[in-house]
Order: sequence, then C-alpha cells, then structure tokens
Amino acid sequence: DAIDQIIEPSLVVLGYGLCGNGLDGLQSRKHVILAPRADDCIAMFLGSYQLFKEDFDGNPGTYYLSKGWLESGSDPLLEHQELVEKYGTETADWIMEQQYQHYKRLVYVALPGEKESEYKQRMDAVAAYCERFGMQYEVAQGSDYFIEQLLEAITRLDHSTDDFVLVPPGTELQQRQFLRLDYTASKSN
Repeated sequence: DAIDQIIEPSLVVLGYGLCGNGLDGLQSRKHVILAPRADDCIAMFLGSYQLFKEDFDGNPGTYYLSKGWLESGSDPLLEHQELVEKYGTETADWIMEQQYQHYKRLVYVALPGEKESEYKQRMDAVAAYCERFGMQYEVAQGSDYFIEQLLEAITRLDHSTDDFVLVPPGTELQQRQFLRLDYTASKSN
C-alpha cells in the first residue's frame, strides 16, 4: 500500500532483504524496486552476503542478534519471559528447549558507531540465559559496506548486480530472485 501511494513512477529502494519471505509477492506496479539480495538483515549488517555465507557455513546453528532486534523486544530471554506469563515456567522451559536445542552460538552484530555499553547489559543477560542451551556468546563487528553498496547502486544507471534484486514495473518480487546459485549448489552436494 505504501508503494502504491507514490504517485510518480519512481525507483523504490528497500533497505531490507527477503526477511522471512516478507517481500515475496510484493508488486512493483508502476515503479522499479531495488532490494538487497539478502536472506535477512544479518548479511547486510555483517557487510556482505559472502561474509554472512562464510560465517553461517562455518558455524551452523548460530542465532544472530542486533541492536534492532533488541529494540524491537525480540530475543530468547524476552521470549522465555513472555512464555512463562502465558504458560507457566515448566511449559515455557520445554518450549524454549525445543526451539533452541540446535543452536550452538549466539552472536551480537555490533554496527559501526554503536556504543558497546548501550546494549551490553541486555546482551549479557541474554547470553547468560542462552548458556543453558550450550550457546557460546560472541560479538561480531558489523559493517556498513552493504548499505554503502546499496546507496551506490541507486546512483548507477545500471542496477544489475549479484547483490541486489531489480524488479521492473508491472512485475513482482519473488523468493527465487533472492536465491544464489553458489549457495544452493553447495547445499545440494
């Protein structure tokens, strides 16, 4: 609806990736849409799809958090607290154990310019809670490189690149546009 409210045909730039298929089926109608070719925001926060792929392939079972996730109130500790209120401690513990049993690592992606102390207390509490699942806590230094590349792509007349999806007017974004051959091929072997 927000895109349709733009009157003049425009280049609409989205600052997030596929994000749980949230963009799947988004129609461009009269606009050109440019979106990062990323599964979710973590690739963008780390600086590139390649850095995310290397980290993810080398450390499957990683649960990533960022400033945005903490600000939106989405983390395992808060989730547990909400489940306790709804179902009681025993059931909440069981649900959380089922959900997080395969995670081995908790990574906080610190964005450039972010003050570590701003979220340290909350992340320390989340990390302490996640230890019960055997998750090791790490901080990864994020990068604004992906965002810089997005801004650069806006200024280029030719928007074609492996890092971005370009959707012409009258078409729609589809999940398959976000797939990368190198990633899908490595997973099928």
